This record gives sequence, C-alpha cells and structure tokens, in this order.
Amino acid sequence: MGISTELGRAHEVDLPGGRIRYHDTGEGPPIVFVHGLLVNADLWRKVVPSVAAAGYRCLTPDWPLGAHRIAVPDLELTPVGVADLIASFLERLDLTDVTVVANDTGGAITQVLMTRKPARIGRVVLAAVDSYESFLPRPFTLLSWLARIPGSMRPLIESARIRALHSTPLVFGLVAKRPVPPEIADSYLAGPMKSGAVRKDLRLFLKNAHRRYTLAAATHFAAVDFPVLVVWAREDKVFPMSYAERLVRDLPHATLKVIDDSYTFLPEDQPELLTESILEFTRLHATP
Repeated sequence: MGISTELGRAHEVDLPGGRIRYHDTGEGPPIVFVHGLLVNADLWRKVVPSVAAAGYRCLTPDWPLGAHRIAVPDLELTPVGVADLIASFLERLDLTDVTVVANDTGGAITQVLMTRKPARIGRVVLAAVDSYESFLPRPFTLLSWLARIPGSMRPLIESARIRALHSTPLVFGLVAKRPVPPEIADSYLAGPMKSGAVRKDLRLFLKNAHRRYTLAAATHFAAVDFPVLVVWAREDKVFPMSYAERLVRDLPHATLKVIDDSYTFLPEDQPELLTESILEFTRLHATP
C-alpha cells in the first residue's frame, strides 16, 4: 500500500468483492481520492496534507488498479465493478456529501460512479482524466491488447523497474513532467512485483478498460446535478484540452480550471496549484 506518512494512518476495510487498504487523516467534510492505473495512494502525498490542514477529512484508498497489494479475486474488475467498489466504500464508512477527487484512469471510473451511484456524492473534481473515446488513451490502448496475452504483466512490471526508463514514454514520461521519486515508483511496483494475484487483477482490469464505459456514462451527464470542477494540464501529452472543454459543455454544473507546467499527473507536477483548485472549489460549493 502507500508508504507516505503524509497520508495519515492506514486502515483496511472489507467490501463486497474484496478488502482494500486506505489512509485517513484530518477532520471535517470528507474528500475521497481516486488514483489511476499502476499508481496508488502515494500519488496524493503532496496534496493531502494541505487539504487536511484546511479542515477536511482526506481518505486515500489503494484501489485495485495494479499498484495495490491486496488482491481482489472476487471483484468484477471492470470500470463498473470498481465504481461499485467505491460506492461500497462510501457506504461502509457512512460518508455523505463527499467530494471525489480523481486523476487519470480514476476519472473514467468516477464518471461511471457519478452517473451510476451518485447518492453520497456532493461534488467532483476531475483532474486530467480519461473520458469519452479516450479510455484508454493512446498509446496506452496497447496495454489492453497486451493484457490478452497470459503472463504478459510480469515483464511489463519488470521493465518499469528500470530507473533509466522512468523518464521515457514507456513508464512515466508521458504523464509526469517531473521525475517521480524512486521510492514512490517502488511503492507503485511493489504489489504487482510480489504478487501474481495482483498482476492477475491488473490484467483483468486492462482487458475490460474500454471506451464503451466512458461513452455510456457520458449519455447520463445531463442528469448530474452536483457541481464538477474539471482541472486540466495545458501541456498534457495524453488528454487534449478538447476533452476538458467537452466535459464542461456536457456536465450541467461544470467549470474548467487550466494549470500550466504540468502533464497528466497534476498531483505530482503541480500539487500546490491542484490543492488550491480543490479548496477553492469545495469552499465555493460547501453545503450550508
């Protein structure tokens, strides 16, 4: 699971489909963070401390997207299955009026969640996310094809351990403008390196990661009645700005914030600006 002490105390919770680990820190209205593929709660290590200090309860789970350490063999590893897992997490912890903050693949899953089981959600931040036809985005669509080959995940993870490749498009080069610290990269890779069951989880999710899920969610955007903040990286190499503009057009209560000097991993490249955007948004749309 995540190694960053900034995320708060670690817990485990049993949910329908499997057990997950999560960090919990701060007091106040709840904010639940949703990371993307092949990363875990450590993605949010530079964001959570300031958000918690501002008077929020920050919950950062390790979702079963390939960098987790507890396998979930009984979970339906589709975007719908993971979205339902998030909904079960909110229900199990009795969280209401939740702010969901999502990045990358986590944003695709959050779009399924907000159009499928929105009851406990008060507002959403979509920070540089998969959407519409861009799930998975090119060139990461190759991962879905690779996942069809038995045993393919181990060499993929092994190659990601090579430090010299971290700044290349093969690992973090397309999504992080700044170097990902080695200890954080090791945190992301520890679960799939040690566990064949975790690699199986990753392979199953990748086989099911398809644009039909985001396109289906988009058909229900008109019914989303809570505020949504779309935060985008102007220099994003994976998600063109046109997708952000489309989300803002289609979601009735959406606004757009553009951040400079960052790629997709806004929590890594521009955590201060992302934090400011989250706090401004939650204060603007606080429940009376």
